[in-house]
Amino acid sequence: MALNQVFSNPSQVLQRNESLFTGKSILVAGNIDDSYPINLERIASSSCFCFNDFRYYDKLKDKLTSSDVHFTADYQGKENQDKFDLLLIYIPKAKTEIEYLLANLTPHLKENADIILVGEKKCGIKSVATLLTPYSNHSNAIDSARHCSVIYAQLSKPVAIFNQQQWIKDYQLNINDISLTIRSLPGVFSFGELDKGSELLLNNLPEELSGQGLDFGCGAGVLSCYLLKKHQQLQLDLIDVNVYALESAKLTLEINALQANVFASDVFSNVNKEYDLLLSNPPFHSGQKTNYDAAEEFISKSVNFLKKKGKLTIVANKFLRYEPLLTVTYKKFFEDAQNNKFKVLSCLK
Repeated sequence: MALNQVFSNPSQVLQRNESLFTGKSILVAGNIDDSYPINLERIASSSCFCFNDFRYYDKLKDKLTSSDVHFTADYQGKENQDKFDLLLIYIPKAKTEIEYLLANLTPHLKENADIILVGEKKCGIKSVATLLTPYSNHSNAIDSARHCSVIYAQLSKPVAIFNQQQWIKDYQLNINDISLTIRSLPGVFSFGELDKGSELLLNNLPEELSGQGLDFGCGAGVLSCYLLKKHQQLQLDLIDVNVYALESAKLTLEINALQANVFASDVFSNVNKEYDLLLSNPPFHSGQKTNYDAAEEFISKSVNFLKKKGKLTIVANKFLRYEPLLTVTYKKFFEDAQNNKFKVLSCLK
């Protein structure tokens, strides 16, 4: 993925307010999706960035030469590290994730530190001020432009020690005589419940599977844990760009006493072998935007990561037209199942 050199609308609004960051130690997190952190690094006295998206972390980690840079679902800080003057959160779409970030990061702020939330109106920036109530007596919008707002508050209330365990949401999966506990953190696709697309896919997989498989866009690990429980001879790798998904997948594997290799990868960027099975409920959102690039890249490059006679199987919303791309890549595809909203498609190498 090429790094977007054009700043997003939230970053452009922040540019108008750079005096807020000048000379301060800043902690930045949330839906960072451009190269504006490089500007922030230049104007702050010190900076720490917590990325939730591996794509932007991977592109920026070596460019933020004087910053503390993390790809983490649970920022811990450093021993004897001074606390920060300011917390900036690019708001994600899910309010539960904003609440999670505030709970995780405010313990690392100085008394009376600044808290700034920035985001687009379509993602609910106007209503997020209420989420600051546990941390501040007052908050207000200090700027609004390009369909975005900047919300400012000052930390004025005691902050509890963060405990990630309190934010994990469990649900039970019982399907085809397989029982699992699924664990997920805020910010994960289909947080706390089985999505209907994955359910259709799980009900239409082959009865016999073996060898090595890759779960692309693994989310909380639902597909992989089901396969590992049913087909104990399988060896699976799980990849995602979302740090909360990767953490959730590890938690789900652990609670079900299952083993797999979980790692971050921008589509196939960190994948270096071939598989007998490629499996996915492909993502078609990037942060707050609809974006098919990752799914299309996955399909178009998948044949290079399949062994001879290897199989690709995906589930997708019926309105998504992946069939032409599958036909170009594999010459032929099969529709294994469909209902009124989803379809399961597969190809053989």
